[in-house]
Amino acid sequence: MVSEQIVIRDITQSDFDDWARLWRAYLAFYETDVPSNVYETTFHRLLSNDPHEFNGRIAVTPEGNAVGLVHFLFHRHGWKIENVCYLQDLFADPEYRGRGVGRALIEEVYRSADAEGASSVYWLTQDFNHTARNLYDRVAQLTPFIKYQRG
Repeated sequence: MVSEQIVIRDITQSDFDDWARLWRAYLAFYETDVPSNVYETTFHRLLSNDPHEFNGRIAVTPEGNAVGLVHFLFHRHGWKIENVCYLQDLFADPEYRGRGVGRALIEEVYRSADAEGASSVYWLTQDFNHTARNLYDRVAQLTPFIKYQRG
């Protein structure tokens, strides 16, 4: 399994091109794209030390190739005293799927949540995302919630 060789680390300024390539592929999977200023703003937020901003990690091979990313955010919850963690974006390069990259990224979010005292980690995916759901079913519990959204 490749995951033992993959390094999960904070995203740095020098990762912009690799991060943008991976995030662009992630957004394409969901049949969407965002303007270039959103890429720039999101990347800037990922580099911020503000505890209210997003956190980002990147998965890198021993050769230095970026093969995955994860974005997550800590926030308050009305039913709990401690913050919770929302995992917003998770992507593994298709060539590395099934080789432990996604799991390693999720486990890094779990470690970060534990370190921050966040009582839970949650995320959303589309019901037809069967490849990812095979992993999610092994590392988390499916909830009965349905998402509603304005606009």
